Amino acid sequence: MKTLLTEEQLGEGIRRMAGEIKKHYQGRPLTIVGVMIGSIVLLADLIRLLDLPLRVELVQARSYRAGGTRPGPLAINVDLLSESIQGRDVLLIDDIFDTGRTLWELIPQIDELGPTSVRSAVLLWKEGRSEVTMKPDFAAFTIPNEFVVGYGLDYRDQYRNLPYLAALEPHEIEDDA
Repeated sequence: MKTLLTEEQLGEGIRRMAGEIKKHYQGRPLTIVGVMIGSIVLLADLIRLLDLPLRVELVQARSYRAGGTRPGPLAINVDLLSESIQGRDVLLIDDIFDTGRTLWELIPQIDELGPTSVRSAVLLWKEGRSEVTMKPDFAAFTIPNEFVVGYGLDYRDQYRNLPYLAALEPHEIEDDA
């Protein structure tokens, strides 16, 4: 495993992204919707940096099954939203923009609930992997096409608790074929 971003670098990037988000929303009330489970660490750190009127909600979206490294069909559960988002600005928070399929499929579902706007923010934007025409509105970092763990991201339910971001070496990843 090799370190890609230290704890300090992560903090700097998240502070920078929080500044961009604050500038964009200029004090307007905001509903932040975290995409579970990988975004939880980012969500906790980010909301402490936003001095805006906030409401926090969660949805669940997953495409990696049984701890694998290859995405399968996307399963989304928006029933976790406890409050109405109708007429509110919504910012979706996700851990990584890899193929882009999660946000591509989630944004229209959130849009059906009648928000004023829907935007997205991600910790990581993986280079060269997008399979969709959209891009995140805010991204803290662009990273190479490597399998990353730490700071909320896992491999087979391990490594989420690392305070830094690391890339697994090929010999550390089991073949999911």
